[in-house]
Amino acid sequence: MRTMNRLGQSLLVATLLAAGMPAMAQQTRQVAPEQLSNYWLLLNQGSISVDVPNSGVNIYKPGCVAVTYTIGTDGVPMNLQVAKVMPPSDLGKAAISAVSKFRYGPSLTNKNENPVATYYIVPFNSPDDNAQQAALMAPCKLTGFGQG
Repeated sequence: MRTMNRLGQSLLVATLLAAGMPAMAQQTRQVAPEQLSNYWLLLNQGSISVDVPNSGVNIYKPGCVAVTYTIGTDGVPMNLQVAKVMPPSDLGKAAISAVSKFRYGPSLTNKNENPVATYYIVPFNSPDDNAQQAALMAPCKLTGFGQG
C-alpha cells in the first residue's frame, strides 16, 4: 500500500509540474521601447488612422499618452491599457485606437516569435521640432520596463 501511495504521489507531482511548465515558458519579457527592435519590428510604419473624439478635455492641447501592451506571437498588440496621459485629457481611447493597429514581424533574434510586453508613447498636437517633441513626450515615459 505504501508503494502505491508513493507512486501515486510521484505521478501527481509530475502531472502538476508538467501542467505548470507552459505557464512558466510563456512568461512575457518586459522590454523598453528603445530595445523593442531586438524582438519585434513594426511593419506598418506609415500613417495610421486614429479615431479622435470631436470634443473632450484637452484634446487640442499638445500632450502624450503612454499605452502598455503585449505583442503576441502573431505580431498583433493585445492587452492594451492606457498607463499615463499628460496633461490629463480624453485622448486615451484615441491612443489605444492607434496602437491597436500596429503590426509587428519578429526580428532575426526572435525566431521563436516570443511575446514581449512594452509600451508606446502616442504624441498629440506635437510640434515639428524633434527637441520640442521629445520634451513633450518625456512626461509619458514609463519605468519598470527592462532593457531587454
